[in-house]
Amino acid sequence: MHAAAACGFHIRANPRFLPGIKYSQAVNYAQLLLPDFSLILCGYLICRYTALNRSVWQPVESLVYYLLFPVLLFQSIVKSPVDIGAASGLIAAGLLSGLIGIALAYSLPHWPWVGKRIDVRDHAASAQVAFRFNSFIGLAIAERLAGTEGLLMIAVLIGVCVPLFNVAAVWPMARNGKHSFVRELARNPLIVATLSGLVANLLGFQIPDWAAPTVGRISATSLALGLMAAGAGLEFGLLTRGKTLSVAVLSIRHLVQPLIAFGMARLFGLNPVQTTMLLAFSALPTASTCYVLAARMGYNGPYVAGLVTMSTLLGMVSLPFALGFLR
Repeated sequence: MHAAAACGFHIRANPRFLPGIKYSQAVNYAQLLLPDFSLILCGYLICRYTALNRSVWQPVESLVYYLLFPVLLFQSIVKSPVDIGAASGLIAAGLLSGLIGIALAYSLPHWPWVGKRIDVRDHAASAQVAFRFNSFIGLAIAERLAGTEGLLMIAVLIGVCVPLFNVAAVWPMARNGKHSFVRELARNPLIVATLSGLVANLLGFQIPDWAAPTVGRISATSLALGLMAAGAGLEFGLLTRGKTLSVAVLSIRHLVQPLIAFGMARLFGLNPVQTTMLLAFSALPTASTCYVLAARMGYNGPYVAGLVTMSTLLGMVSLPFALGFLR
């Protein structure tokens, strides 16, 4: 049986994932991740050591965030039919893994010997680091791992998890502030794109042939610019300010989440393709927009930026751990 058909995606299965093939023996994970992290490094070096500084990259981030990336998400979701019933195991595993990660992040102030060492405001701003993910890297990795079917599966995971994770990210900061988290979520372009893409897919909508080449080029551009913009936004902030909190949220993101995903894959009996995508999804670096959200809501942006930087670097360890050791 086609692995893609088994999970409800009607596209050609990648033979690398057929039963009996040890994928960890077929792929060098360092080489797999190198192109994407090279783009991140290029963005960092260009921003820091050339005239193309933050004043140039801030508009690029806005372009990617508000236009290019939503187009990529929408296209990835609507381009192939999705059988929600057949993909329910993958979706349930992704949502349940995310909910456990959110619960762990929220509970940090109540942990023995940990809670008393955590600043409440810093925790409210940085809890999101433990469960949010870098969609740019996720989509690029998925395409390298499993081509079109991998891209579609991780797009579906993004589609169902982004609304939940954004609510969970905004809530701790909005709870003690004057911001309306409902308004913040309603204006989030990633939520609009993913939800509209899922609705369009279920209704059978397809991108017209005359528009497909343009949409495809926009989507391809978003990956490269998104990765470079993520590198340009890296900052080594005040990580020494809250070492206990930093270690806790990064451990949840890069160690605990892949282990939870591994358990969910076994619990829901996911096939090899679904398992690989779920593990990759669970081990991604945190979202590069975490620090933007924290700063915009009046919290310690530099500290969160430092966590984002460390998470991006740790992704080079957690992704091989999830895809090589656990997988």
